[in-house]
Amino acid sequence: MINLGLQVRRALPQDQRQISSLIFQESNTHRHLDWRTALEWLGEKNYWVLEEHGTIVAALACPEDPQNVAWIRLFTHAPHLSGLEAWSALWSVTQSEIFPANPGAQVASIVMKQWFQSLLLQSGFTHKLNIVLLELKSQNYQPARRDTNIKLRPMYETDLQEVTQIDFEAFGGFWHNSLDAIQRAYKQSFYSTVAEHEGKITGYQISTGSLFGVHLARLGVRPEAQGRGIGTLLVDDLIHHSGALQTSRLSVNTQDDNTASLKLYEKMGFVRTGEYFPVLLHTASIIP
Repeated sequence: MINLGLQVRRALPQDQRQISSLIFQESNTHRHLDWRTALEWLGEKNYWVLEEHGTIVAALACPEDPQNVAWIRLFTHAPHLSGLEAWSALWSVTQSEIFPANPGAQVASIVMKQWFQSLLLQSGFTHKLNIVLLELKSQNYQPARRDTNIKLRPMYETDLQEVTQIDFEAFGGFWHNSLDAIQRAYKQSFYSTVAEHEGKITGYQISTGSLFGVHLARLGVRPEAQGRGIGTLLVDDLIHHSGALQTSRLSVNTQDDNTASLKLYEKMGFVRTGEYFPVLLHTASIIP
């Protein structure tokens, strides 16, 4: 039965309170692993709400950041609506706005919950790969060979433009972080460092900390400098700085098709935890 009281419109900053109330219903909410909260994206393009007789009952946010990649930052709905009903209304408007204006755009999601994955697959999303989680086992730790030609130092705010460029070169258009994301990551970091060779930044790492331990959130090396052990040096420095060999937990995640990263981490003593998160993708060419 069609609910004639439902209407989709763009989200506005003044919707924050109502959207926050929906997000509180955690079982009906998908949130992206992000440097911004879902509410901090209010005011950006591709942020929609579903109203029922003037009350917000669902929201969907997938702003493009980086350009041409619209990660689904938030999907949430009220308990009295089915996920499919809320998603279908919001997704129909969202894709009609994104793809005609930018046929090269991609909408993507790192899926945390099975019910959300089911909705995406029903809507024409396809499975791209999995994000796998690894954790350092101190008994397996293998120290890095020191290279006196490589200097490690703290990352400074003046480095962020160059770090963003390295991030793009290392990860490409789909996975790279924008300058805004790098700035936010730096401000939220527990420990962030760069590697220099002959005065030029060749690599970097940004890590976060919590009560559960330390997480290596980002590690990037210039393509022309890869294979020289720079990433290994950065991770080894983090291991010692964080105290991971004594009491702290150190984790990292990466794509299951990133053989170079997996080889680096596993060589240093990281092991897969068995946890993984599917990455689903929708492009203009597969609109139903």
